[in-house]
Amino acid sequence: MSKVLSPIESEFATEEEAEAYDRWFRAKVEHSLQLADDPNTRRISHDEVMAEMRQILEEGRQDHDARRVAT
Repeated sequence: MSKVLSPIESEFATEEEAEAYDRWFRAKVEHSLQLADDPNTRRISHDEVMAEMRQILEEGRQDHDARRVAT
């Protein structure tokens, strides 16, 4: 049986939960590192992402304004 942890010391109820989370987290990090090393992984620059987000937001504003005028 796993030791019960204090909520003051840990966000997990037991050591078993903490260890399971640690294994899961390490696996996610390892997977991310493997993707970063993969030459086939598509890379998008910060500027490209921000330009896309600005476009999406602007389209949303225009759609909202059009619906507001139509009513």
